Amino acid sequence: MAKTEKKLIANNKKAYHDYFLEERYEAGVALHGTEVKSLRMGKCSIKESFIRIDNGEVFLYGMHISPYEKGNIFNRDPLRPKKLLLHRSEIRKLTGKIAEKGYTIVPVEVYLKGSLVKVDISLARGKKLYDKRQDIAKKDMRREAERDFKVRNL
Repeated sequence: MAKTEKKLIANNKKAYHDYFLEERYEAGVALHGTEVKSLRMGKCSIKESFIRIDNGEVFLYGMHISPYEKGNIFNRDPLRPKKLLLHRSEIRKLTGKIAEKGYTIVPVEVYLKGSLVKVDISLARGKKLYDKRQDIAKKDMRREAERDFKVRNL
């Protein structure tokens, strides 16, 4: 099926480093024509982006979509806030969780699902410095073990 085919456009590696990602949601994005064309060419960044809920609507701020070269007057502001399309029940659930201390919503991936642009968002809890150090130590140990395994198998 062509609908389930996923083509990754942008990934937010910083989110994995800075947050514990708990619940994930798939959201559609309200875009204009030239933005979609630019996304198809892979010109997108979500490194510094964040998500807010205003009046029961979810908006993605800081997502940079480069202007389409052949778009001239139809190009929009690359950093304009984009509306995310979620079910009302999902928005209510996210609003309730954000009210708790320490929770936020971060975009994790932007991808094409068939012909539609989707954003994978996650309910996240911030990591402390010692959590980050533990993750780095685990990664180093895993890398060291893989290196030893590779040397033995040669």
